[in-house]
Amino acid sequence: MSSVVSFKVRREIKEKMERFKDRVNWAEELRRFVEERIRELEAEENIKRVVEELEKIPISVPRGGFSVGSVREDRDGD
Repeated sequence: MSSVVSFKVRREIKEKMERFKDRVNWAEELRRFVEERIRELEAEENIKRVVEELEKIPISVPRGGFSVGSVREDRDGD
């Protein structure tokens, strides 16, 4: 089921839209823009939720950092 959404634009914009209506399907253009913007916003929300969950996980990093410990471990292993 569909719903109608309307919005206001300046008169000059409306006149320009009318001028190009034979070349541009404005309803389809606007529909695609809104759908894409919603996808972007939902992705941002999902990333924010994941980051918040990751921040709750306790992480212990060895003194000197992970890289230093890994390099030493590789050297000592040979």
